[in-house]
Amino acid sequence: MSLMIVGHRGLMGVEPENTLRSFVRAEREGVDVIELDLHLSKDGALVVMHDADVDRTTDGAGPVADHTADALRELDAGLGERVPLFEEVTEAVALPLQAEIKDPAAATALAAVITARGLAGRVRVISFHDEALRTVRGLLPEQSIGLVTGRSTDTAAERARGLGADLVSAELPHLTREAVDRCQALGLEVISWTVNTGEDLARVRELGLDGVVTDRPEIVAELSRPAA
Repeated sequence: MSLMIVGHRGLMGVEPENTLRSFVRAEREGVDVIELDLHLSKDGALVVMHDADVDRTTDGAGPVADHTADALRELDAGLGERVPLFEEVTEAVALPLQAEIKDPAAATALAAVITARGLAGRVRVISFHDEALRTVRGLLPEQSIGLVTGRSTDTAAERARGLGADLVSAELPHLTREAVDRCQALGLEVISWTVNTGEDLARVRELGLDGVVTDRPEIVAELSRPAA
């Protein structure tokens, strides 16, 4: 059975993360789904960035929420790339998206964009934050949602079921066979992050997962290779 291949922040192992360049590269390399992260700018725009601050991934400083969208677009996000808005990503690539809400305040804005642009069938909303997923579920009762977990993976099946999620995206070191079995018994897909080595991939197969989240084009190529 083939594994779903999710490009992590595009393909951040080889391109500046969460940039249009990274997303286009991921699509070109053959991932099935692109994952990205969302915060709200000072003026309420859906900004694609992982951290709450801009310091690590741009030449700017300070919280994302203290910058307007225009100010954020002036920053260098690596190799001359600009900080994109979520709407720009939906236009730059054609693949399905996993949109991870990092700031729960972004949930309402994301639901509005999904509705306005008719993206319900293309976007799966994911988050560590139960309240963000509840907000989206309340606004979009049929929207596909997924729970992201790390150390709390042992309770993922029950939490995801309670939220109405259809996927659990779990940190690989915290996944056990028992947790996977409980999720899959409830009809939940289970994928893991971040799968960047052959050893990681062997563990994924041992656990019987449904997909991987990866930074690396080599992993994409390995999983895309026809079976012998």
